[in-house]
Amino acid sequence: MALKARLQREWRFLRGLNRTLKRVKSISPESDNLVCDDLEAAVARWRERPALSFEGRTLTYAELDGMANRFAHWAKGLNLRRGQTVALFMPNRAEYFAVWYGLSKVGVVTALINNQLSGLPLAHCLNISGAAHVIVDPETSPVFEAARPLLEKPLQQWVLGPVHGDQRDLVQALKSCSQLAPDRALREGMTARDTALLIFTSGTTGMPKAARITHVRAQLYMRGFAGSTGAGASDRIYVALPLYHATGGLCALGAAFLNGGSVFLRRRFSATHFWGEAAAEGCTMFVYIGELCRYLVNQPPSDDETRHKIRLAFGNGLRPDIWRVMKQRFHIPDILEFYGSTEGNVSLFNFDGREGAIGRAPKWLRNRFNVRLIQFDVEAEKPLRGPDGFCIESGPGQIGECIGKVGHDARSEYTGYVDKAASEKKVLRDVFEKGDAWFATGDLMKMDADGYLYFVDRIGDTFRWKGENVSTNEVAERLQAAPGVKEANVYGVAVDGADGRAGMAGLVVDGEFDIKAFGQHVAAELPTFAQPLFVRILPAMETTGTFKARKMDLVADGYDPGKIKGPLYFHDPRRGYVKVTKSVFEKIAAGAVKV
Repeated sequence: MALKARLQREWRFLRGLNRTLKRVKSISPESDNLVCDDLEAAVARWRERPALSFEGRTLTYAELDGMANRFAHWAKGLNLRRGQTVALFMPNRAEYFAVWYGLSKVGVVTALINNQLSGLPLAHCLNISGAAHVIVDPETSPVFEAARPLLEKPLQQWVLGPVHGDQRDLVQALKSCSQLAPDRALREGMTARDTALLIFTSGTTGMPKAARITHVRAQLYMRGFAGSTGAGASDRIYVALPLYHATGGLCALGAAFLNGGSVFLRRRFSATHFWGEAAAEGCTMFVYIGELCRYLVNQPPSDDETRHKIRLAFGNGLRPDIWRVMKQRFHIPDILEFYGSTEGNVSLFNFDGREGAIGRAPKWLRNRFNVRLIQFDVEAEKPLRGPDGFCIESGPGQIGECIGKVGHDARSEYTGYVDKAASEKKVLRDVFEKGDAWFATGDLMKMDADGYLYFVDRIGDTFRWKGENVSTNEVAERLQAAPGVKEANVYGVAVDGADGRAGMAGLVVDGEFDIKAFGQHVAAELPTFAQPLFVRILPAMETTGTFKARKMDLVADGYDPGKIKGPLYFHDPRRGYVKVTKSVFEKIAAGAVKV
């Protein structure tokens, strides 16, 4: 790399890092300054500025704060004490942020329940939250009612809308509550180490877990992104991600509210309306996660996609194959990719825009980052340890699990889950020396010589076949470049008599898709061991609220035509992909077909 380009890269990296660290350096778990104090300071500074727009209604900072104060007094009127929990089960709407912001002013914890859940998973989240009250709206109330018989204890339902039966009218209750801030003395004795929120994992591989978000962690998210994005009072951020997760609900809102900017909030993401709204609303930034950007790329071209004022897209999970397309097609000057998990203590930022990288931890700043990669045995699903019993650090280009050293300061603290046993499972001990403790992210990555980190796969998603490790993420990227393939979900399935797991791909396709051409693409793009042995065509991709592809049901179906509706193919070594009939399935199961 030319010296000038290298210096420019280092300057961008250091500028972004400095901007972020400056905003978070004063945060301490021992401080009595809570996340609501940060927000109240913002309100005091920008009272009359627009803060939040939703479905034609715009609230100023003062109006949003007044709404939050009503929720605080409502909780106080119910004699809810600090540390007690209220469950919030609603889609994105104007009141969403105000609920938890208001409850935090009186020390009450808000459990942010995924509004896409129903039945047993919903009941599970409500049960482990420990809440005695749940706030719903007309959209989620019937879903809650259906799950009510599965609850371990009764929950009082409060509806932001029309009520029926034993439901309580929250709209009416709030009318008698003051818009003035509750007495600061109600938070006396609290520290930033106290819990502010419960945010639930997506549950892609089992029931969701409740991550404890302390005030200091919420501050890290909000202040961190207020710094890393470089947002200012003139910025307007398009938020279509669910507010029940940290990326939309804390990172994006923090970037706006702690800088005097504003948020354009959408109930849910719509690829068809995105660019038109971004242009009409004068948005300057948007927040993304997972497949959202792919949905935009899959849309037909429109004038609005380059008529906007977007200067920065920030988020995580942007796949390398569409990074350049996003910048060039949509004329987006900068992309800020970051890495972090709700419950973890590892955070990374790609400040200088290296395509495909999720962040950077250069050697010369090694001690400023608590992140390391350690060699990992994919088959045994545990870290490799040397003769001395300690873990082995991965070298440049070598895939390893990302881990973060557990410490006592705001950036390295690990608060874990409500379930203490689940929290302990995520901690590795005696990693590099006796008595040390590291948070295991469960993510496989690789780092280059310049310290850029690249996501490879989730542990459990990478599987072993024909003596080789197969990354579902990397294979999916290659498959999505095949003609007619709109989306791909890759996973491993057990085959009787074969070692390891065979690759299988669930595809969403369009009219251009041809299985023969697909087979040619696979043969040209992937080594033999990584080529999917089975392919099934899906009508749509089942995803979580944050667009993560669900795999559990697909893995359970395997390659059994008796369980699968729709086209199903097997890669015959002589004929290429052929349809899986009952007789083909029986031959494979009996070991009569070479795999």
